[in-house]
Amino acid sequence: MTNRILVTGAAGAVGYALCNALLERGLRVRALVRATNQRSEELAARGAEIAVGDLLDLAAVHRAVEGCDRIYFGMSVSPSYLEAAVNMAAVAKHHKVEAFVNISQMTVSQMSITSTTDSPQQKLHWLAEQALNWSGLPIVHIRPTAFLDTFFLRLSVQSIRQHQQIRLPFGNGKISPIASEDVARVIAAVLQEPSDHIGKVYELTGARSQDLSDIAGEFSKALGQTISYVDVPWEPWRKALGDSGMLTPHVLAHLATMALLIQQNRYDRMTTDVELLSKRPPLTVFEFVQQHAQTYLANA
Repeated sequence: MTNRILVTGAAGAVGYALCNALLERGLRVRALVRATNQRSEELAARGAEIAVGDLLDLAAVHRAVEGCDRIYFGMSVSPSYLEAAVNMAAVAKHHKVEAFVNISQMTVSQMSITSTTDSPQQKLHWLAEQALNWSGLPIVHIRPTAFLDTFFLRLSVQSIRQHQQIRLPFGNGKISPIASEDVARVIAAVLQEPSDHIGKVYELTGARSQDLSDIAGEFSKALGQTISYVDVPWEPWRKALGDSGMLTPHVLAHLATMALLIQQNRYDRMTTDVELLSKRPPLTVFEFVQQHAQTYLANA
């Protein structure tokens, strides 16, 4: 029997979906969470071993990694991201793991020692990739584009419910947003048979690159009502998001930078890596909205 696969951030969108995908494949999973909650209880009921700990605590990371030979490293957007990544890398190297799958961001492909963005998180992802590559660990980098779950669910659900509008400052920029479950399926495939993937970088996009008017059309078809796109000014949008209290200043700076990059059409990207690795095409916007229709229509 193989050792367990460690999944960090197991209560997050990708981590939770990844744990379920690995368990469905009959693999043994250790799910690392900062605190137990409903998701960790659900994973435990499905057969995952639950570990509680902080990625910034070296002792907790040692306990989490010991007995695992493959690791998925993911963490929520945080100013401590780089410290957590190096902690995990140091412990993984000590335990001689056979595969270390790191989730990064697709914008890193446009960054270099002389070119960065205004997002502190994107810079941390670029630095973390450098450090992991220097470590000599058996690394696989997964770089998804923007998530459907963020801009089009979490940040748009209220305006869709109340006004039948997607209110975002994306201008005419195109975007190929991806669902977290598609990212999780790719990572599960890599972790199941990692040997062919070591040293590779995979860039993940959704099914189509579309402007926001097209995306609003897909929402309309999926929800059976007219959903329109309103191109709101960036600065009032950023300020309102900050005033809402939903986000830390670090997360706000990251999402605000992403919005500007989308305006500049730097998220007009397409790859075939999702289908190549998971043997299924990624969800379309229409399919994603159908899956979450009850959420979008709640109290409508």
